[in-house]
Amino acid sequence: MSEEFLSKHFRLEKVREGIYAAIAKEGGGAVANAGFVDLGDKTIVLDTFNTQQAAKDLKDIAEKITNRPVTWVINSHWHGDHIRGNQTFKDCHIISSQNTYDKMKEVHPSRINNQKNDIDGLRNYIQSLKEQIDHSNNTNLENQISFLGELEVSLPTLELVLPQQTFKEEIALHGTNRSAKLFTLGGGHSCCDAILYIPEDKVIFMGDLLFVDCHPTIFEDSNPDKWIQILKKVESMEIEIAVPGHGSVGTKKNLSEVITYINDLSALARDSNSNEEIKLPNIYKHWSSPKIYQQNYKTIKAFYNS
Repeated sequence: MSEEFLSKHFRLEKVREGIYAAIAKEGGGAVANAGFVDLGDKTIVLDTFNTQQAAKDLKDIAEKITNRPVTWVINSHWHGDHIRGNQTFKDCHIISSQNTYDKMKEVHPSRINNQKNDIDGLRNYIQSLKEQIDHSNNTNLENQISFLGELEVSLPTLELVLPQQTFKEEIALHGTNRSAKLFTLGGGHSCCDAILYIPEDKVIFMGDLLFVDCHPTIFEDSNPDKWIQILKKVESMEIEIAVPGHGSVGTKKNLSEVITYINDLSALARDSNSNEEIKLPNIYKHWSSPKIYQQNYKTIKAFYNS
C-alpha cells in the first residue's frame, strides 16, 4: 500500500478502495486477522486482535486512512484473539451477535482474571523457552516467545469490554459511499459466527469460518456439519475477495478448500475406530500449523461419538 505504515503485529493489505485487511504477523500481539471498511462517512472495524497494543495500531491506521474516528467495531465471535483488544475501542460502538455477547460474558472474566493472577508463571515459562532457544535456532520457538512477550505486556492493564449492541440474525450498516451487511448463519467454528459482507465490492470478511493456506482450528464448541452448511451458503453469494480469520486474503475457492478439509476429516473420523495418529494428506502439507491436523481429527471424532 502507498501509505507509510508498519506494525510488528500485522501487515495491512488494501483489498479494495476503502477496504483493508489486517493480516496477523507471526510472533506479534494480533494472533488473528482483522480489518476495516470506509463507508464514506462512517468506519467499520472487524475484530480487535488479542492485545491492546495490536488493537491500538489498528485503530491508529484506520483513523489515519479514513481521517475520522472509528464508528462501529464488530466482534465476529467470542474467541480471545478477536475480542481482547476491545478496550482500545471502548469509545466506539461495539456490536456482536447475542450468542457471542453471552459467551464473552460467561467465559472471559474468569479467564482474564486467572491469567492476570499468574503473570509470574507466564514470565517463568517465557524464561524457560529462552533457555531452550539458546541451544537451538528454532524460528517457531522465537515466534512463541515473542507472542508470549506481547501477552505479558497486555495483561496488567487488560480489561474485558463487552459489546454495547447485539443482533440475532442480521443488521445493515449504511454509509454515504457503500453499505455493509452484518449477519450470522449460526455456529460453525464457534457457537456463533458473524460475517461482514460488502455487496457493492463483492468483499466478505469471514472471521474464523475461513482459514486460507493454514489448518482451520476445530474446537469443542465447533460444529463441523453446520460449518460446512454455512460455507456452502456463503459460496452461493457474489464474492470476489474473502478475508479469513487466519491466513492470507483469499477468494471463493478457499471456501471450497475448507469444506473439503472438514469433509475429509469427518469421513476419516466416522470410518476409523482407532485413536492413533493419522497421516497428514499431501494436499495439506504446505498449509501452516500442520500439527493442528491431528488435534482436529480427535476433536471431530469426539463430536461424532458424543
